Amino acid sequence: MKSKITGGETEFIYSTKVLHKYEVKYFKCKQTGFIQTEEPYWLKEAYQSAITKLDVGLVHRNVHLADFTEKLLIKFFNYKKCFLDYAGGYGLFTRIMRDKGFQFYNTDKFCPNLFAEYFDLNQLSLDPYFELVTAFEVFEHLVNPLDEIAAIISLSDNVLFTTELIPTDHESFKNWYYVSTETGQHISFYSLESLRYLASHFDRCFYSNGTTTHLFTKYKLESDPFYVPQIREPLLLRKARKYVRKNDQKGQVHMESLIGHDWQFIKDKLNA
Repeated sequence: MKSKITGGETEFIYSTKVLHKYEVKYFKCKQTGFIQTEEPYWLKEAYQSAITKLDVGLVHRNVHLADFTEKLLIKFFNYKKCFLDYAGGYGLFTRIMRDKGFQFYNTDKFCPNLFAEYFDLNQLSLDPYFELVTAFEVFEHLVNPLDEIAAIISLSDNVLFTTELIPTDHESFKNWYYVSTETGQHISFYSLESLRYLASHFDRCFYSNGTTTHLFTKYKLESDPFYVPQIREPLLLRKARKYVRKNDQKGQVHMESLIGHDWQFIKDKLNA
């Protein structure tokens, strides 16, 4: 079987039961360490429910990522432009970001948009191009990663995404919770090297926190968006810095929530 990201050779790792009944083979790309299943013939059954019963971290994940994304957009991008949450499920992340004041829209071909119903990609009248696209917990679902990532990148120069990096050895992979054989939806698994390969393939700079969160961008950023310096300062200096942050309002960005705007917009739609 050929690697779905390089087209090169793969090696068979092991096989295991998916959805408790299908014996599925897993293959590893010899060049990048990317792991893929055999052709996923079981996906129609796996997606009878778009959000799986095991995704108990959905709310926590969206709240955490919204806080990180807010800081990223304000520091590195034009936060006044439009954004898209790709494969955004029920629209929860889009709703949170709009509550924070960002012009986010949602799209998902498998899942109804419950929380951001009037702010969906297909409701935009113009052919959109977004400042940044988010794609959280998406890459591991891709049947043909090259083609599907190309479709995402066609919407923006910048893609912020999450997917957990594979363990370093085969035995750990076999017992890795992220393989999620019970749900059958995770079929593509990435090493850091495979993500670097994809970034190069799509002519993007690549940034990563080394575990779950990653960024493809057309631009070389002024600093690593995932780097948090660990500086131990004397107590008096820390207190002084805290005082300055508290009292110096210059340079701070104050976003106005879109809740009121969206409420009126939807009301007008319903009354039209």
